[in-house]
Amino acid sequence: MDSRAAGEMLKVRFPAAVQTVEEFRGETTVTIAGGALREVMRFLKEDEAVRYDLLVDVAGADFGGAAPRFTVAYLLHSMRHNNRLRIKTGVAEGAEVDTVSDIWRGAEWLEREVYDMFGIPFANHPDLRRILLTEDFVGHPLRKEFPLEGHEFDKPLNLCAEEETGYTRDI
Repeated sequence: MDSRAAGEMLKVRFPAAVQTVEEFRGETTVTIAGGALREVMRFLKEDEAVRYDLLVDVAGADFGGAAPRFTVAYLLHSMRHNNRLRIKTGVAEGAEVDTVSDIWRGAEWLEREVYDMFGIPFANHPDLRRILLTEDFVGHPLRKEFPLEGHEFDKPLNLCAEEETGYTRDI
């Protein structure tokens, strides 16, 4: 079954959950209501007709003043049918998204990255903590309101003492 047929199948199987099915340049994107995300994702992985057995990526996007502010997108691949399907869900500021890490084990790290960069929490995630930045880092760098220069940009970067390494740096 190709991804377009999978999107249409989701519309029939989950009429209240599927908000849109879009096709652009041969890629199918299905937008799902947040409350039904786990049920739809479990179906996509386990149903023999579609069998999206590989979670390729989880990505976040911040749309600033839009409602909902954030989008979380999941890129799925069916090894059996050799096609890809994108599932998106909107997330309001301060809201949680259900984890899919128990459906696809690889989601555990990918969801941590989205949490770290955007501050979108994943409910029932087994180990939700920063993965790319230190725990004391302030803010989430891919949010629209994060300063382009970063925090304390005007202060010099003290990586190591010049005497210890013999290297100099020009700022």
